[in-house]
Amino acid sequence: MAITAGMVKELREMTGAGMMDCKKALAEVDGDMEAAIEFLRKKGMASADKKAGRVAAEGVIAIAVSDDKKKAIIAEVNCETDFVAKGDEFKNFANEIAAIALATGNLDIESLMNEKMASGKTIDQTRREMIARIGENMAVRRMELVETSGQIGQYQHGEKIGVVVSLEGGDEALSRDLAMHVAASKPQALSSDEVDPEVLEKERKFQIEQAQESGKPMEIIEKMIEGRMRKYLQDITLLGQSFIKDPDQTVEKLLKSNNAACKGFIRLEVGEGIVIEQTNFADEVAAAAAAAQKG
Repeated sequence: MAITAGMVKELREMTGAGMMDCKKALAEVDGDMEAAIEFLRKKGMASADKKAGRVAAEGVIAIAVSDDKKKAIIAEVNCETDFVAKGDEFKNFANEIAAIALATGNLDIESLMNEKMASGKTIDQTRREMIARIGENMAVRRMELVETSGQIGQYQHGEKIGVVVSLEGGDEALSRDLAMHVAASKPQALSSDEVDPEVLEKERKFQIEQAQESGKPMEIIEKMIEGRMRKYLQDITLLGQSFIKDPDQTVEKLLKSNNAACKGFIRLEVGEGIVIEQTNFADEVAAAAAAAQKG
C-alpha cells in the first residue's frame, strides 16, 4: 500500500512521533493506522528501556497544594538536560504528576506510575512516549507529603529549588517568607533537637582537632568547643538562623513575634546527591585512537 503524506501527518498528530518514524511505522504495517500506533508504542517502550540506565540529573521541582492549604506534595522529576527541563511540556508533565499524587494520596512512585493522566494514558506510558520522542531518560526521583493543621507555605526558586513549610499561626505572607528563607539558607533541621547525633559528633571532633592545634589547655579548649558548637547549631537549624530579610533577628524570634510556629519543612533541589561521572574528552579521544591503532 502506498504511504501518503496525509497518512504520515495523521499518525504524527495522533502519536507525536517524528515524521520518519511515522512513515516507517506505516510502511511496516502496510498502512494500517491502528497497527502503526501500536508499532510506535512498542518502539517507544523499547527506546525508554534502553535509556533507563542513563543519568538524569537535571529536571524540575514540582509542588501541588490543596485548596485549603492543609496538604502539599513536593516532587523531583528528572531528565538529562537543562534544555528539556525548561520546556513547557516537561514542566507540565511534572506538575501534573504532583497534582495526581496530591489527589490520590499515592506516594509510592512505582505504583503512582500506573495512575491515569488527563490524556487518559498512565504516567509511565506518557513518560515512555516522551523519552522516545525527545530522546532523554526521564524519571520521578522522589516525592514528599506535608500535612498541617495550620497552613502550607511554598516557594520555588526557578524550577530547581522548591520548599514547602508547615506553619501554625501567622499569615500567608509569613509562610511564604519562611519558605523563601529555607530555599536560600538551606537549614539541615528545624531545631537543635532534630539534628542527627552523628552529624554533631563529627563536627565536634573536627572542632576539637582544630582547637588542639592552638596548644591551649584542654579545659580552655572545651569551653571554646561549647561556643563553637552553639554557633554551628544556630547556622544549620532553621530556628537558630538569622532571618534573611532581617538579619538582626533569628527565625525563632520572628515566629514568636507573629504568634506562629513552624512544624516542619521540606526543601528539595534538583540533582542533590546524584553522582555524575566526569569524563575527560581529550582522554576519550586518545583512548579511541589507541584502540583504532590496535585494531
